[in-house]
Amino acid sequence: MTLEQQIIVAVVLDLIFGDPRWLPHPVRLIGRLIIALENPFRRITGHQRLNGALMAIAVIAATGGGAFAALRIAGWFHPRATDVLSVLFLCTAFSIRDLGKHSMDVYRALQSGNLQQAREKVSRIVGRDTDRLDEKGVIRATVESVAENTVDGIVAPLFFAVILGPVGALMYKAVSTLDSMVGYKNDKYLHFGWASARLDDTANFLPARLTAPLMFVGAFLTGNRPLHAWRVCLRDRRHHASPNSGIPEAAMAGALGIQLGGPLFRKGKMVDLPLIGDSLEPMEQRHILKANYVMLATSLLATIVFVGIRFLFEGVAGA
Repeated sequence: MTLEQQIIVAVVLDLIFGDPRWLPHPVRLIGRLIIALENPFRRITGHQRLNGALMAIAVIAATGGGAFAALRIAGWFHPRATDVLSVLFLCTAFSIRDLGKHSMDVYRALQSGNLQQAREKVSRIVGRDTDRLDEKGVIRATVESVAENTVDGIVAPLFFAVILGPVGALMYKAVSTLDSMVGYKNDKYLHFGWASARLDDTANFLPARLTAPLMFVGAFLTGNRPLHAWRVCLRDRRHHASPNSGIPEAAMAGALGIQLGGPLFRKGKMVDLPLIGDSLEPMEQRHILKANYVMLATSLLATIVFVGIRFLFEGVAGA
């Protein structure tokens, strides 16, 4: 199989099956590796930024090296075994179905009138306090999560898969996992997690900016507001602490005609964040559905565009 075929098959499998819990997942293995290495690497030198950078390099190298070795070993048993393992690696790097499932769990809880259950469900996909969120706050948090994770759960892994294959996709997941586990701006990780956070910002820089035009087209295809998405993205993309997350959130807010951002609580403390978007219509449960439609359209567009560009480049190179 060509890499293009592997990516398409992996996307289809992810849409159908998602990430089965019984299957060993590379991200869980990466997480365990980070936990095992953190304390030893903290003691390497007296400089925590250097120690954190060394650990990040070790985790990314181990992930890439392990994936490469596994693919080579699979090839020794049967040529098709490499294709199968490549598809499995790629499938675990994509999160289209799981992102939709988690957000729809929140939607169904709200539909049943169970706000407490909706708070519990949304707490699994956001980093803010959810115990005091009202219904609109739950919807806002869910839509923001769908928008942000369209980049790091879908478009970015696709981007690195097209360039570097399954090994590159898993190395990107290692960067993302490092950021989610140690890339915090608190006393414990401010210095040790600095390199992981900066690596994540760097890795997502291009994918986030590629997501915006794809999301505009996705908004058009799903009957939303593509022109308003473009205007809001240009205006509000910097209204976020992350240099990348504000782009998909602003595009999604504009596409749906709602306002995201604003005050939230983290670890009991209120954080006053800038607003993103315009309140062209009231925040309602249906906006979770609409966000998922935009996310799905954006994911399929990214697959078609990225794979198509790679196919064209290979055709030109082979001519």
